[in-house]
This record gives sequence, C-alpha cells and structure tokens, in this order.
Amino acid sequence: MPVGIMIPARQAAASMMGRNAGTSFGSSSVLSLSQPNLLEGELQIPPLQYQHGNQFVDMAPTTMTGESEMARAEADFESKSGGSENIEGASGDDQDQNTRPRKKRYHRHTQHQIQEMEAFFKECPHPDDKQRKELSRELGLEPLQVKFWFQNKRTQMKNQHERHENSGLRAENEKLRAENMRYKEALSNASCPNCGGPAALGEMSFDEHHLRIENARLHEEIDRISGIAAKYVGKPMSIGAAASYPLLSPTSSRSPLDLGYGVGEVFGAAGAVGELLRSVPAGGQSEIMDKPVVVELAVAAMEELIRMAQLNEPLWLFPDGMNSCGEALNEEEYAQVFPRGIGPKPFGLKSEASRETAVVIMNQMNVVEMFMDVNQWSNVFAGIVSKAMTIEVLSTGVAGNYNGALQVMSAEFQVPSPLVPTRESLFVRYCKQHPDGTWAVVDVSLDSLRPSPVSKCRRRPSGCLIQEMPNGYSKVTWVEHVEVDDRSVHNIYKPLVNSGLAFGAKRWVSTLDRQCERLASVMASNIPTTEIGVITSAGGRKSMLKLAERMVMSFCGGVSASTTHQWTTLSGSGAEDVRVMTRKSVDDPGRPPGIVLNAATSFWLPVPPKRVFDFLRDETTRSEWDILSNGGVVQEMAHIANGQDQGNCVSLLRVNSSNSNQSNMLILQESCTDVTGSYVIYAPVDVMAMNVVLNGGDPDYVALLPSGFAILPDGPASAGAAGAVVEEVGSGGSLLTVAFQILVDSTPTAKLSLGSVATVNSLIACTVERIKASVAGEIIHH
Repeated sequence: MPVGIMIPARQAAASMMGRNAGTSFGSSSVLSLSQPNLLEGELQIPPLQYQHGNQFVDMAPTTMTGESEMARAEADFESKSGGSENIEGASGDDQDQNTRPRKKRYHRHTQHQIQEMEAFFKECPHPDDKQRKELSRELGLEPLQVKFWFQNKRTQMKNQHERHENSGLRAENEKLRAENMRYKEALSNASCPNCGGPAALGEMSFDEHHLRIENARLHEEIDRISGIAAKYVGKPMSIGAAASYPLLSPTSSRSPLDLGYGVGEVFGAAGAVGELLRSVPAGGQSEIMDKPVVVELAVAAMEELIRMAQLNEPLWLFPDGMNSCGEALNEEEYAQVFPRGIGPKPFGLKSEASRETAVVIMNQMNVVEMFMDVNQWSNVFAGIVSKAMTIEVLSTGVAGNYNGALQVMSAEFQVPSPLVPTRESLFVRYCKQHPDGTWAVVDVSLDSLRPSPVSKCRRRPSGCLIQEMPNGYSKVTWVEHVEVDDRSVHNIYKPLVNSGLAFGAKRWVSTLDRQCERLASVMASNIPTTEIGVITSAGGRKSMLKLAERMVMSFCGGVSASTTHQWTTLSGSGAEDVRVMTRKSVDDPGRPPGIVLNAATSFWLPVPPKRVFDFLRDETTRSEWDILSNGGVVQEMAHIANGQDQGNCVSLLRVNSSNSNQSNMLILQESCTDVTGSYVIYAPVDVMAMNVVLNGGDPDYVALLPSGFAILPDGPASAGAAGAVVEEVGSGGSLLTVAFQILVDSTPTAKLSLGSVATVNSLIACTVERIKASVAGEIIHH
C-alpha cells in the first residue's frame, strides 16, 4: 500500500453507543496519497447527512470546490472508514452488487456536547486547532468530530441566511412586479401636465415630447424673469443668471439671510454656494451650527453687500446738514430691495446704516490680509474693537490668498468711554475676489441661526469693497449696517451714537486711513530731517513706534464698558462720576507687577474737539493739567510724525523738575486725530529701558501703564466745527474721557486700600477741574 496519512478512528461516548457499546475500536483508516487530489477540480460527494440539533438529515450529492471540497472529502472519508463501529454490516464493496447496502447509522452527540459547542460557536465560529483539541478534551470527542460539527454548523447557518435573504428578495420582486403593472395601467390613461400630450412616450415621437417640455419650461422662465424685471426696473441685471436657487429647503427651521428671491436669479450665486461648500471641510456640524447653512448665509450676505456698496439714490440719501455723517440709508427703499434680509427687525432694536469711501495708502492684498487676520484686525481698529477672536475657520480659501476664506468670529465694538456699553456680535466673515479684481469682505450676524437670549446687537451684511489703485493705494468702500438696542447709552453720548458717527462707516474708514498712514511711517527706512532729537537710527525709530502702538492698544482695551470689565462707580464732588476697577499684574513683561487701579470718567466740554486735542497734546501747556509733572518744564526729546496731520505723532518728553532732589522723568506720548475722534495717550517710562529701545532693542519688555484722553465730537454738528463757544450737547462741543492707570501696590497679593482709591479719585477729579479751568481760559482768550 502506498504511504498514506494515518487518521485515528473516532471514539464515541458510551452513552451514544447504544447496542454497540462493547465493540472494539482498535482499527484505523488510511487515506492513500495515490488517490486523486481532492483539492483539484470538482469532486462528487455521495449522499451525506448533517446534524440539525439532535437530528441527522440526508443531503443530496453536491458539487464542491475550494476549501469546502477538503472538508466534505474528510467527512466522506470518515463515513467510509469508520469500520464496524459506525456502520451496520459490511461495506458496499463486500456485498453482492444486486444487494442494496444498508443505511449508515451515525452516532449522535449528547445534549450537553451540543449545548457546549453551540455556546462556543456563538463566540468563535472558526476555532483553530488548539481550541478544537481543548473542546474535544472537555466534551470527550475526537478533534475531527469537533471540526466536522463546526463545519456543518457553519454550512447550516449560511443556508438559513441564504433562504431568508432569498425569501425577502422574492417578496420584494413580487411587490415591484405588482407596482410596475399598476403604473403601466395608470400611464396608459395619463397625460403630461407640462406639455398636455400623452404621458407615455410611445404615444408620440421623442422629438415632439422633448419640444413640448422645453416650450413649457421657457414659458415658466419668461414669467419669472418678467416678475424680477418689474421689481428691479432700471437696475442692471444678468438675465442669463436667472436660475433659481433657494437658500434653504422649505422644511428647514433655520432662516438665514433671505433676499426675497432666489440668490442666483440676480447674481448667479448658486455656483458661488457650491464652490464655497466644496472648499469647506466635510462634516455636517461646525462647533455652533450647520456649515451649509452658514455658507449660504455668507454668500447671500456678500451679494447684498455688493449691491449696497454700488447702488446710490434712492437707496442712499445725502441729508442736508448731515454731510459730516456721510450717506444715510433709505429704510423704505431697503425694505423693497431686500424684502426680508436676515429677518424682521427685532422689537426694541433700532437701525444704524452708513456708507463711506476713502483711498488709503496700503496695497490691496495687505488690506485683505489685515481683515482676515483677527490679530491684525483688532490691532488696527483698537479704538473700535475692544476684543475679538476667531471661533472656527470653515475655509482658508484658495491656496496662496484668501479668496473664499470663511471664518466664524466674535467681537466687542466700543466707544472709548465707560458711559457707552460695548456691542457684542457673533458673525461669519467671508472674503471673495470678484472677476473685475475687486476684493470684498463681508460680516453678517449668526444670531438668527442659534438659540440665544434677546439680542442687543445684530449685524446685517456689513463690510467693504477693496479696489486696487496705482502706486500701492487702495480704494475702500465701507458699508456698516446694524440693528442695536442703545437705550443704556448715557444721555451726553446719545447724539453722537444716534448720528452714526460713534459706530458707523465713517469712523471705520477714518481709522483705517489713519492707521495705514501710521504703518507706512513704521515701514519707512529713512529718517525725515524734521525728526530731530535722540533718535539716531532707523531701528530705534521702529522700536519706539512699536512701543507706542502697544501703549495705545493697552489704553483702548481698558477704557471701555466691556462685559469683561467690572467698573465700580464713585460719586465725585463734581458733576461727573468716576469709575474705577482693579487689575492684578503677574508675570506680564509689558506691565509692572502689582495691583493696578484703573480710573476713568467722561464729561462734556463746550469747546470743539480740535481745540481740546491741540491743548492736551502740546507739551508747553502740559503743566496746566498734569499734576504728576509737578510744575516742571516739559521738553520734547524726540518726535516721529506718523500721518499727514501734524497732530499724528509719537513724542518722547522729559520733565525737568524744579526740585533738584527729584530725578527727571521720561514720558512716551502718542497723539492721533481724524474727523471722528482723537487720542492723547502717554505713559511714564524707565530711562534705562528707553535707551535700549532708542538703540533698536526689543520694546516688548518695557513696562507701561498708559493713561490719557479720548476726545470725540458730541454730535454730527461738531465735525469740522471751527469755532466759537457752544452751549449744549450736540451743538459742536466735545466729549472727553480721562483715564488713568496707577500702580497702587507692587505686591500682586496685597489688598487694595480705601486710601489708594480715594487718592486716585482725587487725582482724576483735580485733573478734570484743571482742564475745565484751562478750557474756560481758552474761551475767554479767544
């Protein structure tokens, strides 16, 4: 016999032996390697049985390939080679050919064995050799018996699954067949609602059906465009872009900016929405709301901003006597052009809308970058933006620039006075380059897309168009449109706020223009001959300007009525109330360590803002109001011009004390002015630290506690007023805010004493009285 593989016979459990309990199991079976390869080709398997629970079911002969061939071949071999312990009588080969062989009888597994293998099957349907041997040892079975049981079990489960799946498919097929028949019957009697012809294509030629559909579509489009043309008669419109694009599905509970028509009908914005959506990373939810809804809102806001910036009368009016405030929005016309916008104006809010245009000395792309970088933006507009942060960047735009950039931001907008509450806003900022090369940056409030308390400030589409001009200049057209609750504004500031000068487009553009001039001065490589004094190098000039910029930002960030500031009101002896708050300075290289007391007050002066500004910035008149100079002579040691107006400059002042025992003091001062407001900000500086700065050293480690003044017009009539005595708020006077920061204790953990508060209160009250007296003298002198 050829060399074969020896496989031991199975040992059946005694309880399963029945009448064969005494039979010997000493025989063995051999599978010769000279037999045909069981893994190649197809193998016809004789009738087998598989176990189903405790029952064995006959299986018809089947054709098998692959792994199942080997399994079934082993099972077949086992059934043939079991000897007398598995089959009653002799094998078929030993009997007469005409005699029908006896039916094979297989040993059944016990209920316990089946339950154990069933439980193991649920955990592991494909046990390996080690697991099978362990299981066979526990159950008193041969490893092959365990192996074949698991094979049969897997086959059984597969067949059951296929039968269930086939049954489901068969039922679904019958359902579809019945529906198909029903549709055929209905279609045979139906007519097309669009063209009026038979609904079944077989009833007319394909060309006729196509022409009928096209004709009906064109009729519908003509009707829609006619309605749009009637609404916008006299306004340019692209008929080719008249494809409707709803902002939201009718079932959506959100209500983003709705222009009252499909955005694409006038602007072709459907493509813009799709393009922007493709640039926004996948993910249905941002941190606060649905990204697709924010994208559609931003695109619609961009289209409204462009129209607001380009249209003139009757949308924008130029009221007599209000030229200083710029253009005013015609609310009735706006409601017709943009019927719904971001929704009706909430109860208790009033509208503020303005537009302003200016040419600034900054490259177009630098202006765009300044808007899209929250740090640059808040620094440039430090007098307007008290704090700002980017919550989420939905799209960074096209690689290399900000075309298509989309950011969710929050900000607080301020007037430099504790008497005017800041305006908080959550908005999305969208930047886009248009085909003519113009860039546009738009903000629109997201309050309508999130559940929130009663809104006190809602930002309708606001922003600017930036056009490139020759020689590195840019033309900026700014639109500022908000709805706000301003009832908590102090009475002396209401004329300024109501006129739109406090938060309007004119203030934004004037600030941008002035800051662009300042940045151009910082970047200048040559030192003008007019700048004389202790500055001897371009590096020292740049460091001094950088130090002054930080001083201005620190002053502006601490003088407003921000939600982060806890002001305490002290009733002074005069008509003004002084507001104070404390800050602890720890590990801040830009501030001296200890407890810092901020004190501020605002009041009205019957003098035009320009005269107040010139008086406060002039070092020759400083001793009239500055108590800390102690009557000493103030000398300007360095002067840097940073704007066209001579009032825009940075100075280094030295106070020469009349007391020889008192050391001389250095003061860094920046003064800046435009038509909407002025600042005079100063801070005492250490002599040694200032020498480092003048030699081009890093100014970030110079400790500063800035104090100063913010001078605003008291209303629209005061802009450009030259002259004379004014008698009431809003008639050409000034609103002056005085703010001090004083280190009252160098130990941050110390407690603030009432004596320190009283001292600072007296200091600011005395300063106010001196300014009023000096201004009265100016009035008499003039």
